[in-house]
Amino acid sequence: MTTASALIADAVRALSGLPQEGLGEERDSRWRGRRIVRVGAAWHIGVLLLTETHALATAEVLRAADPGRRGYTAESARERAERRALALRGGFDEGEVVHIGWTVIDLDAVDAGGESGPLAMIDSVPSVRWSSAGGWMPLEAYLRERVELLRG
Repeated sequence: MTTASALIADAVRALSGLPQEGLGEERDSRWRGRRIVRVGAAWHIGVLLLTETHALATAEVLRAADPGRRGYTAESARERAERRALALRGGFDEGEVVHIGWTVIDLDAVDAGGESGPLAMIDSVPSVRWSSAGGWMPLEAYLRERVELLRG
């Protein structure tokens, strides 16, 4: 039986040498204020972020940017611009992709027949739910397709 851990490890080997995107976390301090700081890097594979040691579930994705002086028609646009500025303030380069709010996936739990984040063992097949409304698909096919796209 193929495990999710083995499939993820194979994907990480296939991605070696390809560019990664930044992983960030929000921090707040009295002296430096609110900001999003770099805590690592990962390959973005659809609903997954893969590092050398972990599989993570994606959450919020943004680009570090100066919000400038703009008028916003929606409060959500203003909030998003402020979040992009927090990444810039935290040390990310202008235009750099930043992933925040991600969570670690428990691959051991998936391999044992359970579920963690977007991964689950479905009828003894490691599977991924590629969208909140979508169904399950085999993780092996999902990773093969996504890695090929990145290797492009």
